Amino acid sequence: MASDDKTQPMVIKRIKKSAGGHGGAWKIAYADFVTALMAFFLLMWLLGSTTKAQLQGIAQWFRNPERVSLMGGPGSGSSNSILPGGGSNLTKTVGEEQRGAKPNSTQPARSAAAVAVDRKNLENLQKVLDQQIVSNPVLNAFRHQLLVNITNEGLRIQVVDSAKRPMFALGSTDLESYARSIFQAIAPSLNRLPNQISITGHTDALHYQNGGKGYSNYNLSAGRANAVRQVLIQGGLDESKVLRVVGMGSAVLYDPKNPDSPLNRRVSIVVLSREAATKIVHNQQAEQSVAGAAAAARTISVAAP
Repeated sequence: MASDDKTQPMVIKRIKKSAGGHGGAWKIAYADFVTALMAFFLLMWLLGSTTKAQLQGIAQWFRNPERVSLMGGPGSGSSNSILPGGGSNLTKTVGEEQRGAKPNSTQPARSAAAVAVDRKNLENLQKVLDQQIVSNPVLNAFRHQLLVNITNEGLRIQVVDSAKRPMFALGSTDLESYARSIFQAIAPSLNRLPNQISITGHTDALHYQNGGKGYSNYNLSAGRANAVRQVLIQGGLDESKVLRVVGMGSAVLYDPKNPDSPLNRRVSIVVLSREAATKIVHNQQAEQSVAGAAAAARTISVAAP
């Protein structure tokens, strides 16, 4: 037939092959793998070079990084704080080495006798302050605003505000003249012991109108605590004895049922026991170790390809 003589058209299919294979997606996956591998090696290195005592401190920090008790109870002065063994050497897990002791000495630095002597010294200082408040006309006039007692951290002296006799002008860090006289009068007595000192400022619950976005009660309480530190040093306190100056704002109220009470505006001075002072230092060292390790991990992660 005539139709059979016609040539049929030929269809040729050409498949284009990509010269790049799977493209560049594998490079991203490889970079992620290398970054994870570097982080893993860093973790292994940190675990291998960290002592058991340091690991315990890091674990405790992650469980409760803000653990500070200024009013007694569990916290920086309790026996279950960051490093149970204490001491300036983080590799130690039993106790701090006694100053002047031989390196191979097995005698614990903070024996029960040493703790008892420390406690006795704080109690004697309390008696001295009580007698000073009675005999000193300046202190006796404001004895109802002076609260002295023993806590888990040491001997605590609180100077509280009064509606009639505020220590500071409203919203100010400038001490009134009478309050300045109080701190100058007790400074020499606080200097009698070698114990270090913690100073904490507190405010009432009245807040600034900026909603805490600017200057707040925390700034105010910290400024007032520092103002007391300066007056104590001017009155004869050795500056090296001030271990900590803290502003707590209204976080720890003296009169929780009346948050706006003048009693909540106070400055607390704690003559720290040796054990409490040592644990405060160890808490800070443990936190710095954790922060340093985290910063190193971030640096290596950023530097990885």
